[in-house]
Amino acid sequence: MDNRIRILRTSLKLSQEEVAKLCDVSRQTINAIENNKYDPTLHLAFRLADILGVKVDELFIYNKST
Repeated sequence: MDNRIRILRTSLKLSQEEVAKLCDVSRQTINAIENNKYDPTLHLAFRLADILGVKVDELFIYNKST
């Protein structure tokens, strides 16, 4: 599954650290999600979407080939 977190985060001029604090997770967690190395929990996905001002289905892109 791909995501648009980095694109949306940088467009809002937020650092990984800032997003992590708002989500109550580590910066490494945000980095891992952005690099498709970790799939967030549903709760975290909704929190990220809320912080970034989009719906969850606008944040994540299902990729059938993976």
